[in-house]
Amino acid sequence: MRILLVEDDPTVRGFVAKGLREAGHVLETADNGKDGLFLAVSDVFDVIILDRMLPGGIDGLRLLETLRAQGNATPVVLLSALSQVDERVAGLKAGGDDYLTKPFAFAELLARVEALSRRSKGDGPQTRLVVADLEMDLLSRQVKRAGQKIDLQPREFRLLEYLMRHAGQVVTRTMLLEGVWDYHFDPQTNVIDVHVSRLRQKIDKPFELPLIHTVRNAGYILRAE
Repeated sequence: MRILLVEDDPTVRGFVAKGLREAGHVLETADNGKDGLFLAVSDVFDVIILDRMLPGGIDGLRLLETLRAQGNATPVVLLSALSQVDERVAGLKAGGDDYLTKPFAFAELLARVEALSRRSKGDGPQTRLVVADLEMDLLSRQVKRAGQKIDLQPREFRLLEYLMRHAGQVVTRTMLLEGVWDYHFDPQTNVIDVHVSRLRQKIDKPFELPLIHTVRNAGYILRAE
């Protein structure tokens, strides 16, 4: 399992990281909200363990709300020394899937993380994707934005579906070539840029808020800013 741990306390971070790696999980860590948000949107994780109180101008709740607003549905376990009921409720309302108060037993944290991973993987097949006001019905193959139907060519539909499934994450050109075009080599053409440009004309240009953003020297990201 790939896990992102965002925790500013070096003792807690080191203890949890050591335990998770010993349990066989792959781990990325951050000690502040800014770096944690960057990692969360730049890679794919099975579960995020997120401290409620973080330095760097972005606390745990703000980081979580940002992820959910971008369509990122990665399960999140919140860690906090704030144990009052209203604090736990605030964390869950912000998009948290579980809430564990400090101090905690590592065995309990590990059990909750693994339970969340099983739960997310046990869901039925996804038939509808939503990012901000953009909706995609995978059964009827219809796309709407702000209630307005958008007609897409088959390749444009596949491209948008891939971007929406990875909403809030940087998608590289290599990922698009393999996931949308089924190329396992670089065709040395601008086919991706051409199709992204056409897609922008349909889902971004007629609307005030752009959703498809270029990440310089990396690729693209679909998110509401």
